[in-house]
This record gives sequence, C-alpha cells and structure tokens, in this order.
Amino acid sequence: MSGSKQLALGFSMPERATLESYVPAENTQAIHDMSACARGTGESFIYLWGAAQTGKTHLLQAATLLANEHDRSAVYIPLDQAMQFSPAIFDELEQMDLVCLDGVEQIAGIGDWEQALFHLFNRIRAQNHSLLVSANCAPLNLPVKLPDLASRLSWGLCYQLQPLNDQDKVQALIADAARRGLELSEETALYIMRHAQRDLGSLRQLLEGLDQASLEAQRRLTIPFVKQFLQQQKGHHL
Repeated sequence: MSGSKQLALGFSMPERATLESYVPAENTQAIHDMSACARGTGESFIYLWGAAQTGKTHLLQAATLLANEHDRSAVYIPLDQAMQFSPAIFDELEQMDLVCLDGVEQIAGIGDWEQALFHLFNRIRAQNHSLLVSANCAPLNLPVKLPDLASRLSWGLCYQLQPLNDQDKVQALIADAARRGLELSEETALYIMRHAQRDLGSLRQLLEGLDQASLEAQRRLTIPFVKQFLQQQKGHHL
C-alpha cells in the first residue's frame, strides 16, 4: 500500500498509547499474546473484547506502535470513524504486516461492510499477515448477518479484557505521573480517586491538567494542591 492510509484518512494515535503505559492487572496473558502478534511471532489473529474503559483502543494503538518498532508495517483504524468513508478503505490493507480494527461492532449487520471485512480477513490470512480486532462483546454475541464472517471472527485467540480495580487505577496514576517526571504519592492518588471521575481515561486527563498546573505554579502534587486544582476546575464548569 503506497503511503500511509492511516494518515491519509486522518486517524491519529496519542503518543502515550504504549504497552508500558497500560496496566495489565488481570489481562496479562492477553497482553503477552497481543504483543507477540504485533511482533509477528505469535498467533496471527486475536479478538479482544470488553466493556468501555477496559483499554481496547489503547491496546490496539499500542500494538500498531510496537509493530512499527519491530520494522513491521501496521495500520490502526477506528471503525466508528471509518464509517464516514466506504468499505473501500479495506482495499489493499492485506499488504500491511499488521491491521488493527477497533470497534468491529460498528459494522456488524451492515452488508457491504461485512462483505468487505470478510474478504479482508481472507486476504490477510493468505498473506500470512496479522489482524487484531476489538469489540464490545464476544464474537458469538455480535449481530453479524454474514455467517462466513461470524465464523472467521471466532478463529484465533479471543480474550475478554477485565476492568481495573481501584488499586490498579491508583498504581496506573502513580506510574503515569512518574513517566511525566512527577512524584505522586499513593495518599494523593487515593485522594484523586475519591474526588474525581473514576474511569482511567478521565483520571489520566486530570493528571495531564495537574502536570501543567504544577509546572506553572512550581508546586508538587500534594493533596492541598490537588484539592485547590479540583476546586478551580469545578468553578470553571459552573
């Protein structure tokens, strides 16, 4: 495939979407096998599924970056955005070493998209390349109308991603802060958990704001500083 279809379509990935910034918790085996798939040394087809905030998007983006680091061509396509285009975006993707399709439930039940995915699956397999897909439910629960596609989606490895518990999220916050060069105590991290939205995406966004605020104020991430920051944020939204 000439050029980068991902860039051409405007699909971008955050720089922090790496395996190092993902807390595996109960998903260690899934991470191990997904990493091998991205490197081209393991199972060539993996289906990841789980509820919102289990890290599906993060992992597919991380796999794309990992493949690139191992000199493999890779493309990440969020299917909720791909729906703005046509199934023709799947054309020639089999030339990539790794294809990551995020949110396959978005195209379930749509005839031309199902056909396009079915044929892409076959072309990728014929090239001995790799495919990672994510969805919000198990393969058998997808409302797929094309029997042959439903069969293909049940091939390979299938993992249900488990959500992080609160202690996992605390450790993720501390690790994220360390990557930013910030020292975040467990006590302060627990305070953040008690006084902010508890999903990891919101917590990481909050940490990004705290990083900027602490830099401007030349202050450490103490509980009083975090409390002041949260009060200011609340005031801005009133």
